[in-house]
Parts: sequence; structure tokens; C-alpha cells
Amino acid sequence: MIAPLIELEPIETGPIDLSPYDWLLLTSITAARELRRRAEGEPRRVAAIGQATAEAWGGEVDLVPAVSTQEGFLAELPRQAGRVLFAGAEDARRLLADELGAEFVALYRTRTVRPEEPLQGDLVVLASASAAQAYGELELSIPAVSIGPETTAAAEEAGARVVQEARTHDLDGLVEAVLAASA
Repeated sequence: MIAPLIELEPIETGPIDLSPYDWLLLTSITAARELRRRAEGEPRRVAAIGQATAEAWGGEVDLVPAVSTQEGFLAELPRQAGRVLFAGAEDARRLLADELGAEFVALYRTRTVRPEEPLQGDLVVLASASAAQAYGELELSIPAVSIGPETTAAAEEAGARVVQEARTHDLDGLVEAVLAASA
């Protein structure tokens, strides 16, 4: 059963000039697509969390950190990064903005969606903290697999039981975690 728990809504900002930035930081596929759609000019360098986000950008990407988290970004980005733009969800964690003094632009927001039918299954797959919070609101006992540490923390805070967390925070890692939890 496929039952989305969130939907994404673009936040219209108009065109965004990227040319003043030394680094552009992309933390989601949706952010990459939305920013590409609105972009004017090119940033000097682009960093993307995960290969899928880099591919969604559709242009040259200079850095894909080995660990697909904001902490992974911080471990690999130069501390004197210059002028940095962090583009993401309205409710994105602001660790990168805080640590790097980055400017933040919200490109989309997440909204909770209630499934029309009761959820049934042996396992729920949570691919974002927003989805984890939405799942927790349903107060179900179906165990969960999480894509990464922030999603796990959000799920547990919302009362969900996470039985497996992806070792790598991408689709391959998520599939591996589902298989491990199902074994």
C-alpha cells in the first residue's frame, strides 16, 4: 500500500539570482528542481546532499558529501566558504545557515495529508522528518524504517517505533534497511 503522508507546495519567490554566491547548498531533490526553475545566473560552486539531489539540479555539482546529512556538508565544506545560499523547505533545519552564516531561501513547504483509508501493513517507510511527524500523528503501531538520523529522531519524538535506519541516507540505503527489517 502506498499512502503519502505529506504533500509539497512550492513557495513562489520569483527569480533568484545565484551569481553572487560562492556556494549553493541543496538538501533535497525538490529544492534542486525548484531552484533550477527559478535560477538566474550561476553560483561559483554547488553542493548537494546525495547523488539524486545532484542529478535533480541538472547542472555541474562540485561537492556531494560522503554522508548525506547537514553534518556531512559541514564536515566537507570549507569553513571560509564565502557567501553561501542554502535553499530548501520552509521548515528545514537551519544548521547549515547557522554554522556557515548562509542566507536561506524557502522554496517549498510540506503539508500533512491524511490517508483516506486506514493504513495497513507490516512496515512503514519514512523518507523525511515531515513524513515521520505526520505518521506519528496517526498513532499507529506499524513499525517504521527511517532514511536517516533526523527522520528517526522525528519519528521517535512523535511516538513511532523505528526498527531500522538506513546506513546511507539515500534510496539504496532505504531499500537495504527495508530488506533488513523484513528479514
